[in-house]
Amino acid sequence: MADEQMAVDRNEVPGDDTGGAPDKAGSEPPGEVLSAPVGVPTGALPARPLDAIDRDILRLLQTDGRASVRSVAERVHVSRANAYARINRLIDDGVIRGFSARVNHERAGHGASAYITLKIVQNSWRTVREQLKTLPGATHIALVSGDFDVLLLVHTPDNRTLRELVLTRLQSIPEVLSTRTLLVFEETDLNTDPHA
Repeated sequence: MADEQMAVDRNEVPGDDTGGAPDKAGSEPPGEVLSAPVGVPTGALPARPLDAIDRDILRLLQTDGRASVRSVAERVHVSRANAYARINRLIDDGVIRGFSARVNHERAGHGASAYITLKIVQNSWRTVREQLKTLPGATHIALVSGDFDVLLLVHTPDNRTLRELVLTRLQSIPEVLSTRTLLVFEETDLNTDPHA
């Protein structure tokens, strides 16, 4: 995801309450695209220090990725042009990788969730990662240190499907040496608006 180009129409997310009409200063031409650098992995970009306004903007957009530029500007007490420039810079710098919906997996028909730890053959991370990306219900993959090598989060319709995914799909990957499945009983999304 970090290696892909992320483009957001300025008329949509984060949007303009006026349906894309530029403000009085003309700082938001309709149809312009906010985009991250093409083909530059996020890890290749130098980290940029964020000030308090940048952090407030990130917090607001994590809570509501559909917030308009005007709304963000009002809530962080800067001009619309300033908020717009900051959001665009956060995207260009790779700080914001994209905008997405937070999904209630149980209501979306995925009643079983699990973290799965994997031990893999040394130096096989890239190969394993590409195979894990194709798993149905996989939502997060991380290379980690410690007693295991990879942490995988999956959401499946039920325990039978989860069992099949682990015993058939995961354990058939030659580079996977062992797995351990940790069922998720309850989740709390920390990026939610307490007033929603």
